[in-house]
Amino acid sequence: MNGVSQSVAPYGASPIFDEHSLPDSLRNEHSTRDGTWGLLRVLEGEVELVFIDPPSSRRVTVDEPAPIPPQSPHFVRLLGPMKMQVEFYRENPLPDNPD
Repeated sequence: MNGVSQSVAPYGASPIFDEHSLPDSLRNEHSTRDGTWGLLRVLEGEVELVFIDPPSSRRVTVDEPAPIPPQSPHFVRLLGPMKMQVEFYRENPLPDNPD
């Protein structure tokens, strides 16, 4: 399950988006609510997840999902054709990940 702890289950998920259907709200700065972790999963291709404060970015691929901490301003940058989805958790879905 791509490194996600078996004891942590998502309570929700976004629709699956591609490079054409990804909404502007995800392409521009936004954040999750207090207490909500996101897990960006790429199903095809790759995207760049850009955090605003502190500034950082990471390439997200099929094999490397990216956790999004609560209230961390961020946006998704397209790198080409892709399919992606965001799952929502009440705790860090990758507890062994230093992010």
